[in-house]
Amino acid sequence: MDDAERDTLTRIYRESRTIAVVGASADEQKAAYRIPEYLQGQGYRIRPVNPRGGTILGEPVAAALADVDGPVDVVDVFRPAAEAADIARQAVAIGAKVLWLQLGITSDEASRIAEEGGLTVVMDRCMGATHRELGLGPLTPAA
Repeated sequence: MDDAERDTLTRIYRESRTIAVVGASADEQKAAYRIPEYLQGQGYRIRPVNPRGGTILGEPVAAALADVDGPVDVVDVFRPAAEAADIARQAVAIGAKVLWLQLGITSDEASRIAEEGGLTVVMDRCMGATHRELGLGPLTPAA
């Protein structure tokens, strides 16, 4: 990763507090559980989004992004690329700051929609692995 990308990614982590995880899973074997669990352990507020509902990581599951209570900084996507454009529209609608498509997920249409809506876009990157790669520690409380 080059210096500009490193700076952008570091800024995302430092300025973010709440991460809505679209496609969050209650299955502890899936990345859609393990990555949010790691991020929660680093001090981020995880807001799981899955139409099945229930509770994941001690948080109530919203059926859709529009149902998430409170502001969302990052929309972290664990859904197929074919769904990314619609998720990008929803992320813009709720006022998120970042659309993050997990490893293996890319969508030019989602990127265009999100960027036109003022969001920073990260594609084809694992949010947990990137946090570790940057050597960032747990989130410190806002002053």
